[in-house]
Amino acid sequence: MNKYKLKIIGKNPNYFVRELIKRKINIYDLKVLAKEVYIIIDIKDYSKIKEIKTSYEIEIVERLGPCKYKYLIKKNYLFCLGFIFAIFLNIFLSNIIFDVEIVHTNKDIISIIKTDLDYYGLKKYHFIMPYKKTEQLVQKILKKEVNDIEWLEIKREGTRYTVQVEQRKKNKPSIDCQARNIIAKKPARILEIQATSGEVVVKINDYVEKNMPLISGFIHNKENIVSKRCAEGRVYGEVWYKVNLDFPLNYREEIKTARSTYGLEINLFSRHINLFNNYKTFIKKTTPLISSNLLPVNINFTKYYETKVTEKNYTLQDIDKEALSKAQETLKNKLPENSSIISKKVLKKQRNNSRIIVEVFIKVKEDITAYQDISKVDINELQEQKEG
Repeated sequence: MNKYKLKIIGKNPNYFVRELIKRKINIYDLKVLAKEVYIIIDIKDYSKIKEIKTSYEIEIVERLGPCKYKYLIKKNYLFCLGFIFAIFLNIFLSNIIFDVEIVHTNKDIISIIKTDLDYYGLKKYHFIMPYKKTEQLVQKILKKEVNDIEWLEIKREGTRYTVQVEQRKKNKPSIDCQARNIIAKKPARILEIQATSGEVVVKINDYVEKNMPLISGFIHNKENIVSKRCAEGRVYGEVWYKVNLDFPLNYREEIKTARSTYGLEINLFSRHINLFNNYKTFIKKTTPLISSNLLPVNINFTKYYETKVTEKNYTLQDIDKEALSKAQETLKNKLPENSSIISKKVLKKQRNNSRIIVEVFIKVKEDITAYQDISKVDINELQEQKEG
């Protein structure tokens, strides 16, 4: 039942209490002090008390029962409306596409896929598609772009779509090959020779310098050059790299992942409450929704970005494994296709104040094929130079 706790202040508060009893007003609790009285009454009797002609001060100290919550809602209705609006806004925004990333290096392929996705309605600021519908969309695009696309996958991460594409490989038209030599792109030790045209002039395990001939386009008959042609083939060699690394003794790294979500951040006194966010570590971007100078509360619409935190402590004794792994990862991004790491080892390491400096030596099997044009070389003049 709804009740009021009242504070009555005057010279003789007992007189006022007797007046209430006289008017048959129910009193549920009574606390009498020198010049004030605390009583609890039914809310319906409050108007009767206000009608009493008196010099006593009557103050509502507390509301009891459902009327308490009704009063709080009425008093803070703007805050409550804003809170409800924020929840509905969050639900609405969590069903909107805010980013579509097409993962491919070919700009033409990206353009083709983007055009198809836009046509079928999967684009920024449109509603998120059900999983079944995205699978149907994949099949439609694969059927439509059968000449260009080999494989397609659409992944949803919160309000973000990632589209993985594999381009269909096409046979390249044959190109007339001019007379040429195959030479070394860089210093190396020869590991493998695949020659289909021309004369091989090196052997396995030979050490070669940059620009040295590997497969010659000059064709010999004994000691004489009789013709020249397009040398064709691939040569693989062992190439050497040094990778210098710098590690802090105490390492901490926070990396933003591809996952994100939208939610509400409520700041209440010194507490920060993050609604609809399940990430353990994150960074955030906030937009104020509700703030009040009267109440210590504000609400922000927030985008949460998940992060991955790595913390490590390094010493000279245990740095080798980490250094070898990081050196391999660093070098792999710079190596040409079809390269493979043969071996790796730590050459030297030293501590410099709060850091550890490491040098790693890596052997790589790499395509060292390069080309030298000999189409304008005069065979007779070259032969004369050799004989001279």
